[in-house]
Amino acid sequence: MSKRIRIFSLPEVAEHKTASSVWITYKGKVYDVTKFLPDHPGGEDFLLRVAGQDVEDAMKDVEEHEHSDSAYDMLEEFFIGRVGAGESVVSDDWVPAENFHPEDTDEAADYEKNQFLDLRKPLLVQMWNANFSKAYYLQQVHQPRHLPESANLFGQWYLEMFTRTSWYVIPMLWLPIASYFALRSVLQFAGTPLPSVKVNPFLPVSLLGSLPVDAYVKTGLSFVLGNFVWTLLEYIFHRFLFHVDYYLPDTPQFLTLHFLLHGIHHYMPMDRLRLVMPPTLFLALSFPMTKLAHALFSPAMANGTIAGAFAFYVLYDTMHYALHHTRLPAYMREMKKYHLAHHYKNFELGFGVTSKIWDYVFNTVLPV
Repeated sequence: MSKRIRIFSLPEVAEHKTASSVWITYKGKVYDVTKFLPDHPGGEDFLLRVAGQDVEDAMKDVEEHEHSDSAYDMLEEFFIGRVGAGESVVSDDWVPAENFHPEDTDEAADYEKNQFLDLRKPLLVQMWNANFSKAYYLQQVHQPRHLPESANLFGQWYLEMFTRTSWYVIPMLWLPIASYFALRSVLQFAGTPLPSVKVNPFLPVSLLGSLPVDAYVKTGLSFVLGNFVWTLLEYIFHRFLFHVDYYLPDTPQFLTLHFLLHGIHHYMPMDRLRLVMPPTLFLALSFPMTKLAHALFSPAMANGTIAGAFAFYVLYDTMHYALHHTRLPAYMREMKKYHLAHHYKNFELGFGVTSKIWDYVFNTVLPV
């Protein structure tokens, strides 16, 4: 695939308005004329006055300094890209309808207008070969698109299945694992030698009934601690990992990583098969956390805490799915409104999904 012309956003161009960096636009193209400042026949002042702006009218202004055909030819020497459409559908005034579900995007019209990603083709290779700036990428990826079916990332079905996860896979996979950690915790708190106990779903009830009550109490307290820890991790992952946006290096590789990690969810927030974490992603994120738990706590307490965190993760991910689609009870309707505002109103606030508690603590509450 040939390299695309670099695409910039208008706000990004507008930032280049000082003598150290002067960008201008003309008929949708972007020019870096910084090196031309001392050689400009009309003087530096003219370029500095129009820095960060479109210069079509100024270049035609007879009273100011009418430019010759050779001036337009010379301008092409400083061409660095073009301006993307960048028309926002996200608004500070956005208010969700009770049963909010947006209209489907016209894929052909969207690509023709924005030249961002062609939704009719696999997205991953387009991201990797793209040449839009980070600012334009962030602007576009936070303008939601909507398709009746999940968009293709790879194109091959055997790869696509690793990127699509039905919501019910989460409780089916992780609740038994959480139960296993909880059972290990109880046995360890009770002092039962693990090698002598065959831990499986058919563990005799008589054995569980013979364990001391305090083992269950200690596991229960550890489990609650794990619930609390997950609420904080939920916020940290969402704000400082998934929304690391402005600290990303401006390269296709890092933008592609961002897109795969969370950008695709903001790009297509109503994609039913990309609303919960693929098991491989959660496994990668949870592995260092479980290691940390064992470094901080005794094995029994660590396992109880992990069980509580995993169980609350299941609540988080299934709730996240519900917030995007399902008719809900009062509290969840409020959180649905709050979370959708994160997508359609301001993605830099409102990181809580199961609750707003850490948004209040870290002053990132999103007014809805």
